[in-house]
Amino acid sequence: MRFFVALQFLTTIPLFRRRKFKPEDLGRSAGYFPVVGLVIGLFLAGLSWLLILFLPAAIATALLIVALVIITGALHLDGFVDTCDGIGGHKSAEARWQVMHDSRAGGFGIVGVVLLLLVKYASLGSMPELSLMAALVLMPVLSRWAMVYAIFAYPYALPAGLGKSFKQGTNWLRFTMATTIALVIAVALFQLIGLVLLFLTWVVTVIVSAYFKSKFSGLTGDTYGAINEIAEVSVLIFITVFAQFGLV
Repeated sequence: MRFFVALQFLTTIPLFRRRKFKPEDLGRSAGYFPVVGLVIGLFLAGLSWLLILFLPAAIATALLIVALVIITGALHLDGFVDTCDGIGGHKSAEARWQVMHDSRAGGFGIVGVVLLLLVKYASLGSMPELSLMAALVLMPVLSRWAMVYAIFAYPYALPAGLGKSFKQGTNWLRFTMATTIALVIAVALFQLIGLVLLFLTWVVTVIVSAYFKSKFSGLTGDTYGAINEIAEVSVLIFITVFAQFGLV
């Protein structure tokens, strides 16, 4: 049940029956975030295998990014855009919250998302073929784990909101569950380098979360999405670097 709550919330994958879930169900589903990431990753890997059969690599890469946006409903990208808009300028935390609640995308958000997608495209395009499939699977697993860590480890900024439900429901048990799943998948795909990738993702998540906390007096649902996007592109960059040295 909780897996399907996470799957329904984090993706646009059609389910046999889409349920109306209670706010408390959201937080309780956090332990399954890496499993949803695995589902997304397997879809991307399968799509990549199919696309490279008849398309040039550049077009296949672009379509993979489009597919990732579609399968997630641009949920995390939207949070990234709002977070970039909130960071811009010299404002109080409360003023930044107001900017993030504005449904219109501002200049900082547009520039940020263009740069993010550009780096993601370049990273995928630079990935050696032998590492690409495993990277496509691991990328969404570790990035969804990064969200669980940020939810668990950092205070929630707003007095209310959807993100607060996650914060209230993500306890030690669910964080440990998510970490164990992410660790097993990382090691299965990249052996000991998988441990290093998980550690580096944690380092990036700590740095980014601490920065967001300083700007917003805590984290919000939008910053959770931004952390996911930053973790995704970080995983791709790390794997590309390791591949250059023949480590993966």
